[in-house]
Amino acid sequence: MDLKRYFEETEGTGVLATSDIMGNVDAAIYARPHFMEDGTVALIMKDRLSHANLQSNPRATFLFTEKGNGYRGKRLYMTKVGEEKDTERLFELRQRTYPETDPVEGDPRFLVFFNIEKTLPLMGTGRET
Repeated sequence: MDLKRYFEETEGTGVLATSDIMGNVDAAIYARPHFMEDGTVALIMKDRLSHANLQSNPRATFLFTEKGNGYRGKRLYMTKVGEEKDTERLFELRQRTYPETDPVEGDPRFLVFFNIEKTLPLMGTGRET
């Protein structure tokens, strides 16, 4: 199964791990990534620690654990390649996941784009995909 379809069809919990330029690590719960037409993936972020870390260190890991028994899921090793602030595209993608909520005025949101460098299963070294 390709990654786009996997994330569209699989329920679970995502955690984004980032670190600043000094190596101070952060981990935060995130929704599943959005797969863009150009091959990048995107996450919607508030202006919090994960976003701040990506300003000085573009590397991140997205760990996804599938809902249910056992330890199944994916690890995506990614590099930030760009971002947009409060764009129409961001709000269109956000409405797919949270149609009942409106953005809070004055609370900027960022659509952050990543290249996936490596994909591994949740457990073990597995085979790179």
